[in-house]
Amino acid sequence: MTACIIGIGLIGGSLGLALKTCQFADIVIGVDSNPAHAKTSVDLGLVDEVLPEEEAIQVADLIVLASPVDTLLDMLPRILDVVKDHQTVIDLGSTKELLIQRVADHPNRARYVAAHPMAGTEYSGPSAAVEGLYNGKICVLVDTEDSATDALQIAQDMFSAIGMKLTEMGSNEHDLHCAYVSHISHIAGFGLALTVLEKEKNEARIFELASSGFSSTARLAKSSADTWVPIFRQNRDHVLDVLDEHIEQLSRFRSLLIKKDFDTFYKRIEAANEIKRIID
Repeated sequence: MTACIIGIGLIGGSLGLALKTCQFADIVIGVDSNPAHAKTSVDLGLVDEVLPEEEAIQVADLIVLASPVDTLLDMLPRILDVVKDHQTVIDLGSTKELLIQRVADHPNRARYVAAHPMAGTEYSGPSAAVEGLYNGKICVLVDTEDSATDALQIAQDMFSAIGMKLTEMGSNEHDLHCAYVSHISHIAGFGLALTVLEKEKNEARIFELASSGFSSTARLAKSSADTWVPIFRQNRDHVLDVLDEHIEQLSRFRSLLIKKDFDTFYKRIEAANEIKRIID
């Protein structure tokens, strides 16, 4: 099988490594609009070669779209315009509803499988690609009833081959839950970083005193705006809903501090500890 990955950053580059390691694809071709990224991806062995998009699509059996979600809105219809019945197109975007709506009536819609591998780091670009990034992580397959059986099977086989666990959701359900458990975490990380940078002007003190707790919470603030602004744009309504709730929770803590009501503060922390039942 020949696989083509369009967008060879952290996600696409790590996928290229994984496909080569597990030998799911005989040849992995990269496509990237950034010449420096294209060269780096070959130098690092993330892909076997880099070709222009049109050439890569012509020779690929499997076409994986790993570009920012706003870019996908034009890219996916363009690629579905030219794919053949033996080809499968998979996107790896973090939002799904708007993208799927964009191609709902496309004659080649069945050749497309919407997927979201729940994996990543705060870094970007091909040099951030990680061996084993996907191993043991969850991949959400979205609106699978609209994909052809053989295309869906290829997607399932690929994600299983790179060590992922599979689940399925509808597109609206996916975007809603991602807002609750992923997108709000990034906004909180950005907000925390801005708060500390505003209040603590001594950068050396931040470095010296940053404990593992601060580092882990602020880690997401290192994430690329090029990646996350399109995600917030497409999932705006769901993110606003959960952001309002987050602000309300912070306001309650603030009110308790003002009132010096540390008994209730204690109880609210204990209530938050219930998250341990769900995640370690």
